[in-house]
Amino acid sequence: MNYPKFVLKDKAELEALLADKDNLFVVSCNKCFKEIETTEEPESAEFIQLATEQGKKITGSVQIDFLCNSVLTEKKLADVIPEGTEYIVTIACGLGIQTVAAQKNIPIVAATNSLNYIGHHGMALTNKTCGACAQCYLNLTGGICPIVDCTKSLLNGQCGGAKNGKCEIDPKKDCAWENIYQRLEKQGRQQEFIDQPIQLRDYSKINHKVITEYVKAVRENRLEGFYGGVHPAERKEFTEHVALQRFPEPEEVVIPTSMHVGAPATPIVAVGDHVKVGQKIAEASAFISANVHSSVSGTVTAVEPRLHSNGKEVVSIVIKSDGKNEVHESVQPAGKSLDELTKEEIVEIVKEKGITGMGGAGFPTYVKLMPGKPIDYVLINGSECEPLLTADHRALLEFTDEILFGLKAIMKAVDAPKGIIVIENNKPDAIEAMKAKIEGIDNLEVCEAATQYPQGAEKMIIKRAVKRQVPSGKLPADVGCVVSNISTAIAISDAIQKGMPLVERIVTITGERMLRRANYIVKIGTNVQDLIDYCGGTTGEDVTIKMGGPMMGAVLTNTEVPVIKGTNGIIAVPTDHTQEVACIKCGRCVDVCPMELAPLNFAKYVDEGNAQALLDANIMDCFQCRCCEYICSSKIPLVTKIGVGKTMVMEMKKKC
Repeated sequence: MNYPKFVLKDKAELEALLADKDNLFVVSCNKCFKEIETTEEPESAEFIQLATEQGKKITGSVQIDFLCNSVLTEKKLADVIPEGTEYIVTIACGLGIQTVAAQKNIPIVAATNSLNYIGHHGMALTNKTCGACAQCYLNLTGGICPIVDCTKSLLNGQCGGAKNGKCEIDPKKDCAWENIYQRLEKQGRQQEFIDQPIQLRDYSKINHKVITEYVKAVRENRLEGFYGGVHPAERKEFTEHVALQRFPEPEEVVIPTSMHVGAPATPIVAVGDHVKVGQKIAEASAFISANVHSSVSGTVTAVEPRLHSNGKEVVSIVIKSDGKNEVHESVQPAGKSLDELTKEEIVEIVKEKGITGMGGAGFPTYVKLMPGKPIDYVLINGSECEPLLTADHRALLEFTDEILFGLKAIMKAVDAPKGIIVIENNKPDAIEAMKAKIEGIDNLEVCEAATQYPQGAEKMIIKRAVKRQVPSGKLPADVGCVVSNISTAIAISDAIQKGMPLVERIVTITGERMLRRANYIVKIGTNVQDLIDYCGGTTGEDVTIKMGGPMMGAVLTNTEVPVIKGTNGIIAVPTDHTQEVACIKCGRCVDVCPMELAPLNFAKYVDEGNAQALLDANIMDCFQCRCCEYICSSKIPLVTKIGVGKTMVMEMKKKC
């Protein structure tokens, strides 16, 4: 597909336009809706040749994918325009020209969309064509379009109805014509505009209201909190009001020695041993590792590789329950109040009790509690931004005291003066309950965040709650933050106040294809198929089972696997049979990537086997949230390709 959205003005018009201009910097858009095989559009080279033949000095040029993406364009133009540049020549559709004009206080020359161009140029990130006037005004107005930026779409000047710079029809909106005059005045070009003959235009046949509303939607402020993201259907109504229940005691548990980031734990029990609830059965084998404890009392029947939810076989400890739930002698409260405990003692308890991040990643929590840097904020992540899942929501309602205790313990461990509980605004009951609990506590607050996926990612939640940006390759601690999941805070509370290790967690069983749906407190090692059977099984023939949510959850081709520390949900959803087609370079994946990356290029470089290009494009910053794949018009398996790409990069680094 090749869908050009604009053409250069004809040669005579460009020569007239450039007659009194020199020292030109050329910015061209690589166009949407185009195959990715080219990196430079012919219009750019064609224009540079024409201007050079006319004796004009070109100070430089740059080609940018999806020029209308203001966040990325601002970064790419930050340091590339040399001193001495007098004009920026922009080769793009109308939105691209306006985006560049808003970045720099240098006069813009729109080299496309001729006054006598009778076609229609496209609207960015869509196949919609503009067609509002087909006589682009942007050269005269400093890159501000009166069609879309003036509430009345007045083409020939101000109506006189502005008050304090705001439109009389929409007091929240700046008067476009005042903005035009101010921009031209800054550029010393107001007389140039005044001297232009008025071009009365017949726009009686133009549906400019449709265009105005469309562009307003395109420009909707998506940057509140963090860039990008998507809003998939939430479907939380299945279980958000279902109170927690305790899942029946399993007859057997299979507890993997690897339920965390880092090295697997080393088994310290043998077949035939009798174990009790909370007893350590595998010991952390490295700094980045975690202890593992028994979730039942009973007899060890096997220590052998068993199928894990990651699809691989992992050394696991199989325990046949005796049904008595005898608690091990080591399960004892700390014996001190939180005020009396030192931060070193808190860290040691968290380490000993095998607590890991329970939002999915599984990073050993004790390591987070030793940041080695000053920490200003501890953020408790109650976003639960994944569709369908409600485990954290129910925890917020039913374990508020434990969450607050865990938060205070983390704050003490890292010497943080401030604690913030971040909850998306689709959980008003949880927000109300938590606000009531912290009333009168000066150093704690609830941050009510707008619902947006992937709100719960560490870097996103930091940007939303405290307006700090974690740089590429850095950690939250580098910007003075520690982030912990709601369930992790509860586990820390249990470890200190009860002495109980991490041996159970809340799991949401839900989805359109699940017969019954509920929120259960489940023992680690419980068989996933038992959970599904207890809920009546699945309904329909076209079913996909995932561990986790629909966005980042792992597909389970075999459900005879155990619940692990990071299992927050088991969902049954309809299978997606959409077929992949070739990339059309629509740019939607770039528009929604919260890490401000270009996922379409990752797919291209993976197919080419170009590991260096992947590294240069910052693929390692991707946390595989699936926003790009969710929005992809071509249904390209971008997350799978990104996983392959990361492996390629790591293999390349090993060889260097």
